[in-house]
Amino acid sequence: MLKFIVDRIVRLVFVLLAITITSFLFMHAIPGDPVQLRLGEHATPQEIARLTLRLGLDRPWYVQLGAYLTSVAHGDLGVSIADTQPVAEKLAQYFPATLELTLGAMLVAIVVGIPAGIFAAVGHRSTLDVVTMSAVLLGVSIPVFWLGWMLVYVLAVLPSHFGLDVFPISGRISLNYYVPPRTHLVVIDALLAGNGRAAADAVWHLILPALTLGTIPLAIVAKITRSGMLDVLRSDYIRTARAKGLGQSAVIFKHALRNALIPIITVLGLQTGLLLGGAVLTESIFAWPGVGRLAFDAISNRDMPLINGCMLLFAAVFVVVNTVVDLLYAVANPRIRYGS
Repeated sequence: MLKFIVDRIVRLVFVLLAITITSFLFMHAIPGDPVQLRLGEHATPQEIARLTLRLGLDRPWYVQLGAYLTSVAHGDLGVSIADTQPVAEKLAQYFPATLELTLGAMLVAIVVGIPAGIFAAVGHRSTLDVVTMSAVLLGVSIPVFWLGWMLVYVLAVLPSHFGLDVFPISGRISLNYYVPPRTHLVVIDALLAGNGRAAADAVWHLILPALTLGTIPLAIVAKITRSGMLDVLRSDYIRTARAKGLGQSAVIFKHALRNALIPIITVLGLQTGLLLGGAVLTESIFAWPGVGRLAFDAISNRDMPLINGCMLLFAAVFVVVNTVVDLLYAVANPRIRYGS
C-alpha cells in the first residue's frame, strides 16, 4: 500500500508539471494582451508599460515559466492579473461550491442510476428495460444548457407567473440566511450551525443545478450498471446461488451487484473527476460561484496565473479521484491487493 501511495504522489507531481508547462505555452500562443484587457482600451502606453513591467510580462516566456515553476514549488500560485487577489485564495473561495454541486449531482446519479440499471438488468427485454434504456439514451442526448434552461423555466419561472415560488433560479442560499463558514459547503455548514431552515433552503437551491449536472452521469451509471449486472447474472455462481435456494434479493444485491461494482466504481470516479473540473454551463445558468465559471472568466481575460491555478487544481482532482477509485476496487473485490 505504501508503494502504491508513493507511486501516485510521484505521478501527481509529473502530471502537474506537464499540465503547467502545456497550459503556459498554449496561453502564450493565443493572441491578445492580458494587460490591455485589464486596463481597457483607453489605457495609455505608459500605463501599459508600467503594468507589464510589474507583472514581469516583459521577460522572455521561458524566464516567466521558470519563475512561475519556482513559485509553485514554494506553494505560491501567484496573483490574478484581473484583481491582484492571490490565486490560491480564489481557488479556495470557489472550489467548495463546485464540490457541493458535484456531490449533489453524483448523489442523483447513484441514487437513481444504480437502481435503474439493476431493475433493467433483472427485467431484461421487459417493458421496464426498454423504458429505462430509452430514458438513458434521452439523458445522454439532451444538451446540458437546454435541460438547465428548461428546468429553470418549467419549475421556477413559469410557476412564478401564478404566484408560486417553487424553486430558486440562482445562488446557493437565500440572502435572508447567514451561515458561519466552516467547511464552506453551505448545506453542511448550516447543519453544523443547527440551522435546519438554512440547510433546507440550501438543499432547495441545489436541487435544480444538481439535476441538470447529474443527468448525464445518471444515464451513464444506469447503462454501465445494467451491462455489468447482465454479465454477472449469466455467471455459473449466480445459477448455483439460485439453485441453493437463495432469495432473489440476496442473489441480486449480495452476489451479483458486488461483483458488478468494478465498472460502476470506475465510471463514477471518472464522472466525479470531470464534474469537479468545473461544470461551466451549469454554473453559468444557475449563477453558481464555482471553479468552472472562474476558469471561463480567467480564459476570457487571459489571466495566466489564474488559468494555471485552475489547471493545477483540475489535474490534482483527477489524480486524487483516480487514486480513491483504485482503493475502492480493493473494497469491492477482496482479490485485488496493492503491494506494500
